[in-house]
Amino acid sequence: MFYGLNKFIKDLLPKQLFYRGLLIVVLPIILLQITISVVFFDSLWIKTNKGMTKALVSEIKTFIDAYDNDETNKDFVLILFKDHLEFNIKYETEKILPIKKEERWFSPVDRSLRRELKSKNLDYWFDTTSYKELIDLKVKYKKGYFQFFIPRERVTTSSVRIFGLWITLPAILIIAIATIFLKNQTRPIIKLAEASERFGRGEEIEEFRPSGALEIRKAGFEFDRMRKRIVRHLNQRSEMLSGISHDLRTPLTRIKLQLAFIKDKEISKKLSDDVDEMEKMLNEYLQFASSGSKEKTKKFDLFELISLTVKKYNNTNIILENSPEIFFDGRKNLIQRCINNLIDNAGKYAKKLIIKIEKLNKNIIIVLDDDGPGIPRSEYENVFKPFYKLDKARSDAKSSVGLGLSISSDIVRSHGGKIDLGKSELGGLKIKISLPF
Repeated sequence: MFYGLNKFIKDLLPKQLFYRGLLIVVLPIILLQITISVVFFDSLWIKTNKGMTKALVSEIKTFIDAYDNDETNKDFVLILFKDHLEFNIKYETEKILPIKKEERWFSPVDRSLRRELKSKNLDYWFDTTSYKELIDLKVKYKKGYFQFFIPRERVTTSSVRIFGLWITLPAILIIAIATIFLKNQTRPIIKLAEASERFGRGEEIEEFRPSGALEIRKAGFEFDRMRKRIVRHLNQRSEMLSGISHDLRTPLTRIKLQLAFIKDKEISKKLSDDVDEMEKMLNEYLQFASSGSKEKTKKFDLFELISLTVKKYNNTNIILENSPEIFFDGRKNLIQRCINNLIDNAGKYAKKLIIKIEKLNKNIIIVLDDDGPGIPRSEYENVFKPFYKLDKARSDAKSSVGLGLSISSDIVRSHGGKIDLGKSELGGLKIKISLPF
């Protein structure tokens, strides 16, 4: 039960740090404003208005009682109430009260006035909306009624507007200041996340400058140190491989020349085949190591790239299904190498290959289906390992050193995507590539 409630609350809360921080600041302010407003209206404004309305109705009742007294000078009473209580009173004879309007229950002034008039057993009609500064009140008296024009300030105070203004403006100002501060605090985190995402995709990042609070600066500083260590390690690996390439190619060339002088052609051919395999292994390994090249990221039409790649094979058994333009930000040459490797791999063991490409949510999906022998499910993870071969499943094992899928996987992951294997509808292997865009 508590787990379900906790999950429900988490689903309601915003996911971004900025909005969570803003909620932490804004929610207490709103709750405080509501609490203060409720206390003010209940204990001050409503009770004060009730007391003022009660006093007003009592004065009206007093006037009617005094006016009803035969010994009282009626003109004197009218003048007295007008001068001292600001009542503008007129007696309308032989007139009946107007039909009562629809009661405005949402108005505290109307509710208080209605309640007090009923408590004094007066037959009344009033209008609080027609005049801005006056209340028009009619009270039945004998065969007519008294019409009172009463200043609105006698039943309500203007402080409620001032109170509402002063309680709202500071809250808006505080929320605006908090929004600016939170924006400034979350901006370094967003920059750090974007830099990490770009670096994870293998893009080259210019000098990263940590900013923000002390903890965020420390995280940014440590990220920059880590990035420089990784870049230094990759550069050292590239330099080492360049040295290995130079050092190994020279003795292999000498061996080839020496093999040409061997009289036994059978032995010479076997040794030459081994040397060729060594060269091929060396070239593919260098290709695998260079898959994280410093190629610049740019936007290109992915469908057009795959279409041109397929046309180069000039093979009617390689079918690319039609698709609209799909633009992707990435390293074009690496993506082309990835597709080339997968098509080459399928071409060795399958007769037919179908390639599909589509947009799904926030991903570009590339699917390659072939009718080859496929790969056992237990070997799905192993085939992505460098130099791993499925000798039992692949008859042409000597044609490859086992780096095709490794290079393709490395390229896809360097773009923030993933590559999965499965059973094809054609009976062979299904390769599914997901690239974020």
